[in-house]
Amino acid sequence: MLVFWIFLVVLGVRLPTAAGAAGDILAEVDGNAITRQEVEKSLAGQLGNLEEQIYDLKRQGLDALIDGKLLAKEAAKRKTTVQMLLEAEVSSRVAPVTETEIEIFYRTNKARFSGDDAEVRERVHTYLQNQKLNQRRREFLDSLRAQAKVAVYLKAPPILRADIKVGGAPFKGNENASVTIVEFTDFHCPFCKRALPMLDQLLSRYGKKVKLVFKDFPIDRLHPNARKAHEAARCAKEQGNFWPYHDKIFATAPKASPDHLKTYAREIGLDAAAFELCFNTRKHQAAVESAIEEGQRAGVTGTPTFLINGRLVVGAKPLEVFARMIDEELAQ
Repeated sequence: MLVFWIFLVVLGVRLPTAAGAAGDILAEVDGNAITRQEVEKSLAGQLGNLEEQIYDLKRQGLDALIDGKLLAKEAAKRKTTVQMLLEAEVSSRVAPVTETEIEIFYRTNKARFSGDDAEVRERVHTYLQNQKLNQRRREFLDSLRAQAKVAVYLKAPPILRADIKVGGAPFKGNENASVTIVEFTDFHCPFCKRALPMLDQLLSRYGKKVKLVFKDFPIDRLHPNARKAHEAARCAKEQGNFWPYHDKIFATAPKASPDHLKTYAREIGLDAAAFELCFNTRKHQAAVESAIEEGQRAGVTGTPTFLINGRLVVGAKPLEVFARMIDEELAQ
């Protein structure tokens, strides 16, 4: 055997190392190895997101099956149908949305809406009513789970985290929160706009436990005027008014000509001269580009993209997807 290996060396055949034999070396460049660990580190955010998506699909499917069995069992116990059970325990127990509730929500989020006033209020009514129904349904299902013996054996995947710097970035919530949600967003992205109420709900639900950090990610090929809006928002941040300006841009998007952006600054009470000097000189052009590059390194390819303590979440997912991940982080 020894003679055989010596013969291979003489012929110039490269012998695999122990690591290579185990599959850890994936490529070589002029004799320099590229290992599995290097590849996985460079793609941590994207790989982690794919594993999270697979897990989420399995978990949602599993939860739906569990809920279905619990509802069927309870309906049989009461000698009724599942539909009639839900009508009795959910629909009939949810109070109609009041005009006061619509008005409060509308006024609080007015800057984010566009369109006819009556149409907007109807959308708010539908949204709030569905929210009440979903909450009551979840409460009822939780009560059924509490009475049953439910054991879940599905294991979450190993967590791969992207490293994102948040120092100096605009944020909402507790600066020292246990959970940091970083959002890479585009001011002219309609899906980013739709995610805003959900993010407010998360901040309300978790209070001081969560911090929301804003990161620039304008996509030039889709929204050619968005980059200037991001630069302008950074100028507003210099005067301590990032979030009012943020809301103004989302509410008026995609109107973001230089004149529009300067008008918004005056409308929220900024020092117009200081804002225009900052904006006209493109003071924050490099900072916006740097944020985009940081997002790309973390695996961001579209908006909105979130990182919950470094765990990538692509798209405006339902609130409960974010809540589950936040709960997992808090449990650690």
